[in-house]
Amino acid sequence: MDTAQKEIATPSSPSTTAKKNGATKGTKYSKEQYLSWYTLMLRIRRFEERALMAYGQQDVRGFCHVYIGQEAVAAGIESALIEGDGIVTAYRQHGTAIGRGVSTKEAMAELYGKSTGIVKGKGGSMHFFSRENKYFGGNGIVGAQIPIGTGIAFAEKYRRTNNLCVVMFGDGAARQGALWESWNMAMTWKVPALYICENNGYAMGTSVQRTSNVTDLSQLGASFDMPSESVDGMNPESVHEAVSRAAEHIRAGKGPYYLEIKTYRYKGHSVSDPARYREKDEVKSYQDRDPTKVTERTILDNGIATAEELKAIKNQIKEEIAEAAKFAEESPLPDGADLYADNYSQPYPFLT
Repeated sequence: MDTAQKEIATPSSPSTTAKKNGATKGTKYSKEQYLSWYTLMLRIRRFEERALMAYGQQDVRGFCHVYIGQEAVAAGIESALIEGDGIVTAYRQHGTAIGRGVSTKEAMAELYGKSTGIVKGKGGSMHFFSRENKYFGGNGIVGAQIPIGTGIAFAEKYRRTNNLCVVMFGDGAARQGALWESWNMAMTWKVPALYICENNGYAMGTSVQRTSNVTDLSQLGASFDMPSESVDGMNPESVHEAVSRAAEHIRAGKGPYYLEIKTYRYKGHSVSDPARYREKDEVKSYQDRDPTKVTERTILDNGIATAEELKAIKNQIKEEIAEAAKFAEESPLPDGADLYADNYSQPYPFLT
């Protein structure tokens, strides 16, 4: 992880955070914590904006799903986890990976398909992976990461660690059979898995209301007696608090926990989606609750930091993303000789 990208990653409830870090008067959390959230959310936002620009210039090709609007989810999750916890997620994953500690240089280079990318240019937008940061993707098949994450959580239980695995999926994947099979096993074996549905309201272009008669996705865990709750995903505080509660339950050996985090993507499903299935007023109503702007107002209105301090953060992020783009542009393409490298730890017997 680049020094400039290190974020706070200590589990804490509002009360313990206030006592330990000296919360600013009128707020639950410390200056350090608020600036950590703000910095990470702004880093993700500016990265995604630059990725969209690069796609328009055809420097980035293929599928590309940006995280703009959902930044508070990644920020709140990371601040509530401890070292050693893992995360696996779906294909809208740049922000989650950056939250994990993947550098913006490695991430941008991967989008460009360069050898300096986080998986050497072989994964592209949907398939980041970082063993160092216990980030297990980035998965392109809807719902495929759910059994993978359940298995990772089982491994933590088998090894008798204190770690958990966050298993993230979208509202569309909530209808996949793999979810129900995984939840049945996870609850039976009491594996340390935190299941998180990032409900941004749409599975591609289909609204939640059109996919099932069950539109309150927080109720899905009831069939398995899995503790569940719905969370406001438009601010990092509420996400942090919910993940902290869930993690405490899981680390106590009580088994899985499920959070439906309600969020919103400002852009279409992917860069090729004009999102004409939504009304402009709907999008604006969420943009009025923009997590980066709301957190900035919280910081300024409560005197947590000055406008000059926030400006310095903005300038630092602007410079960082510009450097990431330059790094990606100047990096070499993968060597064709490496086509089969990293695929298997042993020679694959069916290649001639």
